[in-house]
Amino acid sequence: MKKILILSFLLLASCSFEKIVLHHGVHNLEEKQSKLKINYTNKNDIIRLIGPPSTKSTFDNDIYIYIERKTSGSKLTKFGKKKLVKNDVLVLELDSMGLLLSKKFYNKNDMNNINFDNNETGINYSKKSFIYNFLSSVRQKIDDPLGKKRIKN
Repeated sequence: MKKILILSFLLLASCSFEKIVLHHGVHNLEEKQSKLKINYTNKNDIIRLIGPPSTKSTFDNDIYIYIERKTSGSKLTKFGKKKLVKNDVLVLELDSMGLLLSKKFYNKNDMNNINFDNNETGINYSKKSFIYNFLSSVRQKIDDPLGKKRIKN
């Protein structure tokens, strides 16, 4: 009887009734992005305020992408499936001098409204093209490096 009582006490003591929230990325991204001013804030101010970007891209201008994501464990009836609480993305475009040109903030609701193109890219070569002939010859050399088909016994 004492063993059952102690075992049940240990099981109940290890349970937590507080919601567990897993946080990835920059904390309080929405508040921090509101402090950024276009054509006034520079690269050093951004890094000091928000930190290094999650993703950095350089095309014509520098693009910094910051991400904040919060997930929470759901109820026992959902078998521990994670529930998305917060999903924020901040895209900053900087000019060559390091000044902030534009900022775009997307939250979880904005992510649902993004439309993706369903078109597929077609094959750009035909059987008579140079690329097809070249790749065919490479494949033949890989399959038969000595130039003679091996006879299977």
